[in-house]
Amino acid sequence: MSVVVSVCLQAETLVYLEHSETLSFDEERYPDAQLLKGNVIFRHDSALMYCDSALFYEKDNSLDAFGHVRLLQGDTIEALGDILYYDGNTKFARLRKHVKLIHTGTTLTTDSLNYDRLNDLAWYYTGGKIVDSLNTLTSRWGQYTTATKQAVFKTDVVLVNDRFTLTADTLKYNTGTKIADLVGPTRILYEEETTILSTLGWYNTETEESMLLQRSQVIHNDHKSLTGDTIFYDKLIGKGDIRGHMELIDSVQQGTLYGNQGKFFETDKYGFATDSALFVDWSQDDKTYMHADTLYTEEIPYQIHSLVEKDSIMVDSVLTWQPPDTLTQDTSYRRVRAFRRVRIYKSDMQALCDSLVTNNRDSIMILCGLPVLWSDDQQISADSITIFMKNGAVDHAHGIGNSIVSQQDDIDMFNQLSGKEILAYITDGEIRQIDINGNAETVFYPHEDENGGPVVGCNKTQSSYVKLYLKERHIDHILFTTATTGSMYPLDKISESQQRLGNFFWAEAERPVSPEDVFRHPEPTPRPQQTGLSAKDTAPKEEETDTDNNKDNNSKKNKRKGKH
Repeated sequence: MSVVVSVCLQAETLVYLEHSETLSFDEERYPDAQLLKGNVIFRHDSALMYCDSALFYEKDNSLDAFGHVRLLQGDTIEALGDILYYDGNTKFARLRKHVKLIHTGTTLTTDSLNYDRLNDLAWYYTGGKIVDSLNTLTSRWGQYTTATKQAVFKTDVVLVNDRFTLTADTLKYNTGTKIADLVGPTRILYEEETTILSTLGWYNTETEESMLLQRSQVIHNDHKSLTGDTIFYDKLIGKGDIRGHMELIDSVQQGTLYGNQGKFFETDKYGFATDSALFVDWSQDDKTYMHADTLYTEEIPYQIHSLVEKDSIMVDSVLTWQPPDTLTQDTSYRRVRAFRRVRIYKSDMQALCDSLVTNNRDSIMILCGLPVLWSDDQQISADSITIFMKNGAVDHAHGIGNSIVSQQDDIDMFNQLSGKEILAYITDGEIRQIDINGNAETVFYPHEDENGGPVVGCNKTQSSYVKLYLKERHIDHILFTTATTGSMYPLDKISESQQRLGNFFWAEAERPVSPEDVFRHPEPTPRPQQTGLSAKDTAPKEEETDTDNNKDNNSKKNKRKGKH
């Protein structure tokens, strides 16, 4: 019984000659070979082989076929070439010259192809091309598995699609799923639009969805680039989902958004980051560093209108003027929004708040939610603070509602100015002038002389309006309205609590002191209860005057010197 089975198995591997117009022998030139000519046909298992002529080595179960070679395997695989060397024992075929392998909509062309029928594996090594319904792939070396439709390419790999071109050193590609597996340095170029750089991941060439790993990049021709450890990128809808060390760079607006997680939307031109989110504005030498739980950056389009004057024309000898033409130029600006635990560091300004919005068109920054601003040795807080920038530096700050400016004079002594509204003017990183509007209150500590010396007491005033000037970080002089009231208290006659205005607090421990410090989240300094001051009707009605000329017994000398 076992012998019969062995014979059957051996018979199944034999190559059979199905047809030939002539058969001859030439033992001297071709020992043990049958010389076949004219419409030669061989059969081996499910495969048929056609050619013009052949040498059939029946004893070795092999053949050499020449001229119009055609190998058919079932109804799915067809191989064409000029020459075929076939070993029936190993089911191994070598096709040479003008070779073409056709498999369910995929065509492989090359000059030399080896085809292992036993393992459904074909490969070339002298350069070749695979074409399917969507893409054309070329490389120096390539391998194609007919059972899985999986191809591997090495050396000078190029994938051409109607929408993009992919170049790589090594690439895996499935002609069925149309998915390219990136296994080496790869570049995907959308002409005049987008460039993708990656070394590992996959790219669906049909849906244009991809997963890019190992610090991949998506670079746009509008000078924006996206980098991340992992990027889930949908080119068709223009969306990127980033995980791990995200960097969204805008080299035109000169800003970079960082985070460990984020997204980017190409069509709407905005992105956001969470988990260690950081935005860096590098449009000036003095960079601005901003951290928050969530940061959004977006490009806002707008139009600039300009007028071009027309020449006047004559109508019936009467001079008639035509209105000028209006030209429109499209441009854009950057807007950044930050939410929760916002911390900012800039060499001339530091701040914190709960939410923020800023744009580089108006060069303003609006802080809300318990905002605190530091400039030099001054601390400013209010219900909301608007910071105005000029030439990349802070120009002035506007605080509205429960506004207070504080400056530490000594360990337990703080100069304070409070009111409904505060305007602080800043030059070269130092506050030079502070205006207080509405319910203005001040606490400051005059010194014995201009150069400092001992503190002579605690001066407290109340008025509707105060204007304070500083010089070289010291109080130079103060202007009050005529209705100002106030008193000078000896330090031993006034308690420490009486030296504090109702909305005073000192949050120096929360102040960011370096770019890295924006990620620090110290315990919040307790804030006083809101006093309910608003910014309505804050403009002073009294004429501004120097209090040296005020004869009211409760008014005090308006010109004070304070030591920093």
